Amino acid sequence: MAGPSFVDRARGAPEDDDFAIADDFRRAGRPAILAQDLAEETPFQQLIRHWMNERHAPDILPGQEMLLGRLLDHIRKQSRDVELLRADPDSSEEEHFRIMLVQTEVERVKFVIRSYVRTRLHKIEKYARYISATPEVHEKLSKAELDHARRYSRMVDYHFNQSVLQSLPEQQRELDEKPAFMPPMTPEPDKYRPVFAHALQDCPPMQLLDGTMSEMQKGQISLVPYQVVEQLLLRGEVELV
Repeated sequence: MAGPSFVDRARGAPEDDDFAIADDFRRAGRPAILAQDLAEETPFQQLIRHWMNERHAPDILPGQEMLLGRLLDHIRKQSRDVELLRADPDSSEEEHFRIMLVQTEVERVKFVIRSYVRTRLHKIEKYARYISATPEVHEKLSKAELDHARRYSRMVDYHFNQSVLQSLPEQQRELDEKPAFMPPMTPEPDKYRPVFAHALQDCPPMQLLDGTMSEMQKGQISLVPYQVVEQLLLRGEVELV
């Protein structure tokens, strides 16, 4: 006699605090590991929002260590459970197909996590000297990210000194110079770069670069300099698209 189905075993598994098994699992034909129809934002939806914000923002944004930790813990648990179910001889062909769907969803989450981390790493290395010299940016980074920024900055400085700067006159060896009408020697985030901001709620008035005031209503998308919506973004009132 066949044992309980994959769905029954999944529903009978220990409770998980991240994702619930939806009641319409059988009707939908797919697991609810990353349910998109929930009224509240799921951890994966939160990650996608932070991922898109990080990709579109010229400045590095506060890291999401707690969220990443929860998702990675859930992925490990989900992968472990899938391996146990795959090894179960009582699993039917249909249940194995559903297991493949779960694995596909897990790979989708892992892709977004990797892309999010790589986006932050690109910014950290691009602005390593700026980050190292700007204390207010340090709180946006994890300890590992800040340590990497400082090491990378030291290595770049050493490389420039050994390959070019030591051969120049002493007055031209500084990397912190800001010559007139020239880009700074140390790259910094361009907060005047225009971004598309989508209002998640009615936002308070914001001052544009020309001094005029403007408001964004819920659902409105505006093209504005990043500096104008920076605080709205940090408070979660808008998202970048």
